[in-house]
Amino acid sequence: MSNPSTMSVKLTSPKGRELFSYLPSYYETSRVMQADMQSKGTEMDLLYQTLDETLDQFFVRTATWGLGYWEQELGIETDRIKPVEQRRAVVESKLRGAGKFSGRLVANVAEAYARGKVDVSFQPEVWSFTVSFVDTMGIPPNIDDLKRAIDDLKPAHMAVEYEYRYLTIAEVESMTLSNIEQILQDKFAGGGA
Repeated sequence: MSNPSTMSVKLTSPKGRELFSYLPSYYETSRVMQADMQSKGTEMDLLYQTLDETLDQFFVRTATWGLGYWEQELGIETDRIKPVEQRRAVVESKLRGAGKFSGRLVANVAEAYARGKVDVSFQPEVWSFTVSFVDTMGIPPNIDDLKRAIDDLKPAHMAVEYEYRYLTIAEVESMTLSNIEQILQDKFAGGGA
């Protein structure tokens, strides 16, 4: 059995190990100093983790609990039932949607939701435009949010239509099983959002 006075405290804290490395070598066997560095290091680990999480809230693509502040600032109704990715898309779309109305503006906003290429074509003779999803298969999961965002952007006299991309029978027939599994995985794992 080991002598309790020579047993060392396990330094599990990364900051605690770093702090301990700055001490003179004669403290290597001191349980008191090891315990002291472990407790101080644990507190520093929590501080750095909190600072990193707070910094994440300053950027839409990494914000979690701070999304409510972004939504409030931009006048977006907060819906905590929606997945975080969809809420981020709404905020990002609103940020992208500032400026003069144009096809590029509509495409920027739509791409924030679709997470893929979007084409916008205008039909000026009938006062309308079409948003075509190039990379996204099917209907994006947050299409209602996208429609609201585009309705807020577009002039009231213009109509908008949406074209969705679906696989044709010829495309499906030429695919392998792994191609189909990948498409399904992307669609149902949020890759299509």
